[in-house]
Amino acid sequence: MNSEITYAEVRFKNEPKSSGTKSEPPTAPKEKTNPQKSDSSFPKLLASLLILLLLLTISFLIAFIFFFQKYSHIHKEKTTLKEVPHRALECMKENLTMEDKDWSCCPKNWTSFGSNCYFISVESGTWDESEKKCSSVKTHLLVITAKAEQEFIIQKLDKSSAYYVGLSDLQGKNNWQWVDQTPYNESATFWHSGEPNDLSEHCVILHFRASPRKWGWNDVRCNQHQKFICKMMKIYL
Repeated sequence: MNSEITYAEVRFKNEPKSSGTKSEPPTAPKEKTNPQKSDSSFPKLLASLLILLLLLTISFLIAFIFFFQKYSHIHKEKTTLKEVPHRALECMKENLTMEDKDWSCCPKNWTSFGSNCYFISVESGTWDESEKKCSSVKTHLLVITAKAEQEFIIQKLDKSSAYYVGLSDLQGKNNWQWVDQTPYNESATFWHSGEPNDLSEHCVILHFRASPRKWGWNDVRCNQHQKFICKMMKIYL
């Protein structure tokens, strides 16, 4: 049996012709370089600048708030002082419960007791003149509502003088009233024995009696010339 031989034609494309020398391996392509390569440190620098700017802004806001509050406090104090018709104040440091208040003040040459200031005159006048003088400095004639206040003030007085207080019965009906509209409390009065005793006497003085030796109230005519006592609330800064 005759064998069949099949021939296949195989063609090799791009095969270099044999030249008898060894062919060198192909050269690897060179990596392209970018002449405008970005600097990786630029984003970090930008972030740092932004953080610094943010910190400066926060610091400025804190400083602004602090100085605004300080200025407001100083302005408020100056406004308060302008409203007080006194050229000089004498102040004491106190442990106060009021917000932003550290000092309690009375006008110079006034006496301090509790939450009030007292002025004891050395000049005399009628009851109406005395009240006007107190009102001219935004105060009023003395209003006494407690024994402790009465005991304090009499220690400052001259026993040879009498002093108008802010109690009167100007309508002549035995209807005693305080100048600041404080209710008149008969259980907290300090009349001398037998006083008041005259329906024509409509104003009240505080004076000393030799017998018995004590200070007390007495009704008098309002046109008498007597010394007087002014009272006001303390000024708080």
